[in-house]
Amino acid sequence: MNMKDEKDALNSIAKTSIYAKGIAVKEIIYSTKIFQRYMNAGGVLELGPAEGIGTEFLKEGHQDYTVVEGAEEFAQMLKKNFPDINVVNALFEEFNPDRKYDNIILGHVLEHVENPVNILKLCSEWLSDDGKIFCVVPNSHSLHRQAAVKMGLIKTESQFSDKDMRHGHRRVYDSNFPQCFDVLNLEKSIF
Repeated sequence: MNMKDEKDALNSIAKTSIYAKGIAVKEIIYSTKIFQRYMNAGGVLELGPAEGIGTEFLKEGHQDYTVVEGAEEFAQMLKKNFPDINVVNALFEEFNPDRKYDNIILGHVLEHVENPVNILKLCSEWLSDDGKIFCVVPNSHSLHRQAAVKMGLIKTESQFSDKDMRHGHRRVYDSNFPQCFDVLNLEKSIF
């Protein structure tokens, strides 16, 4: 992986992001409210929060909150909007914490990274003994993808939409997504 190319791609995506617009905001809030139900007390590490829509909710009740954001524009926005959290502007592969976290959040992250299994391996190293990893990924069988196929907008449910390409997605997931966790021998629950 070329780190400079990755950072350039993230910075380009940040300039035209539409994650904080429309129905995406409601989906992010919905997911974070589910995460909140199951989060441990203690430290939180959120990877790739972009504009911080979920951060606003997830940081409630957690004084020890760190985010790692690869896009400089998003990192600066997060520092301004959340002065009480630790914001690290780095790629996940560059992040080297000196401690473990009780909760690690990957909200719409794994579809962007070059190697999602390696990212999950890093997360397992950063996780405390009783810690939890929370992930949300795009669902190739979602209702909107099924409708797009019926309407002829995409050929298959796993084909990238214009929005996927705009945001630098490298994959969409189906119900086999939990197999990523099997590689790491991590316990999993699907909500």
